[in-house]
Formats: sequence, C-alpha cells, structure tokens
Amino acid sequence: MARNVPTELLRSFVAIVEAGSMAQATETIFLTQSALSLQMKRLEDVLQQKLFRRDGRRLLLSAAGEELVAYARQLLALNDRIVQNLGQDQDHDPITVGMVQDFADTILPDVLGRFRLEHPRARLIVRVGGSAELLDMFDRARLDLVLCLGQHGDRADATWKVVGADRMAWLGDPANTERSELPLVLLEPPCRFRDAALRVLGQDRREYRIVLETPNLPAMRAGVRGGLGVSCRTRRFAVAEGLPIIAQGALPTVPEIETILVRRNGLSDVAQDLGDLLAQAADGQ
Repeated sequence: MARNVPTELLRSFVAIVEAGSMAQATETIFLTQSALSLQMKRLEDVLQQKLFRRDGRRLLLSAAGEELVAYARQLLALNDRIVQNLGQDQDHDPITVGMVQDFADTILPDVLGRFRLEHPRARLIVRVGGSAELLDMFDRARLDLVLCLGQHGDRADATWKVVGADRMAWLGDPANTERSELPLVLLEPPCRFRDAALRVLGQDRREYRIVLETPNLPAMRAGVRGGLGVSCRTRRFAVAEGLPIIAQGALPTVPEIETILVRRNGLSDVAQDLGDLLAQAADGQ
C-alpha cells in the first residue's frame, strides 16, 4: 500500500536544513522547537529512515536526509504551483494589457505561450493601439500594463522603465526614393514615427507629399505594401510584416526609439509576472 509524505513535514524539514538548526528554523516556520522535533520523528517514521545524525552538539543530515532535500524541494515547488494555479478564485479580475501593433505582431504570441504555462487559469484582456491612446486608457484605469514606444513622462500611481530600443527605419519600395517629391504613407497624429519622418525630411530639405494618411496601422501597411509610398516604423515591425526596408543613405537617417513598459502600482504577482515576460521579450528583440 502506497504511503503519503505529508507536505507540512517536508516543509519543516527543508526549513531546518536551510536554517541550519531546529532552533533557527522556529523563526521561519513558526513552530516551537519541540513541535519541530516531533514532526521530524513523524517524517522518519513515514520514511523508515534516519534523516539526522549527531556530531557532538551539531545536528547533521544523514545520507538519507541529504537525498531527501532535493526531492522535498521539488515536491514543495510542485505543491505551491498547484495551489497558485488551481487554488485561486476562478472569478478573479482579468489582467488588462495594452501594446502597440509592433509588439502584438512580434513578441505577443511567445509571451502568451510562456505566461500560460505559469498561470494557466489567469484571464487577460489585450488592447492594441497607438502609444498615446493606450496611455490615455491607462490614465483612466482601464489598463494595468502598457508596452509602448517612446517616453511619455511620469504617470500617477505607476512606474515606467525603458526595456528595449529599436532603430526606426524607412519602409517601402526603394523606387519611390528616386522621385523628386517623396510620397509618404503616414499615420494620423499623434504619432512619433510621423513626427520623426517629417522632422528629418525637413532638416534635409527633402520635398515630400503625404499620399495616404490613416489612423489605422493595417491601412498604412497596405499603402506601403501596395507601393503607394514610403513610411517610417521600427525594423521589428518591418521584419514581422515582411515589408521592404529601404537601405540607409537613400533617405535622411531616422532616430532610435525606446520601448517603455508602464506598470500600475500594486499589481498582483501574476500581473507582475506578465510584465516581466513582456520586458524580457522586448529587450530580446
């Protein structure tokens, strides 16, 4: 007949090992030394093994005790994961995340896959939009996390961090760069890419004409893919969408843009884990 090893006994055993003595372990496990001693006697009875040996006044692990440490830590980690993932209220509030299209098309699938493995019962709401739009939603408490482009200043009850950077790039048919009046396909303001493109063209005194202006990234992408004109976006976006990147030197150099992760203060551990995954993925691009 199979015997079960009570996890509370294993937790006390690991606490003793990590503290170095039963007396020290009482400060972390919140049991008296006599209670811990009785628990270790029970654990030895269950396993039919001596787990400790005396060396003068020192309490050392036996060979069986040394072997048990690794097993105990693994079993406790699995126990804690079960409780975390399956023991929580099924109706907990969803985590609301906002990100620009550049990340929705690139890092989001991998982040969601990794997050599901750690928190299979978590609920998410994902919004995709422009940085200014997402930060406005954040300010109105409609988003917990925002992964956006470019610094937008401090926000109340929140922290922000630069988690990556990408070089802006000109996208489109290189033949358009040979025209005396450069055709542009741009998003409506506010848009940092639009601002950067118009600024460097102005500084270079390059003639241009906006041939397509839209609030929607898919429409901008269609205009570029259809050869209507050139646009400015991140290299990450260009690669993900299979859009041609115009070689450096053909047009004025556009700057680098930072990736910012904004987190609301006081988020749950699960939401913090999602934020960490987003930051890691953005930095890895």
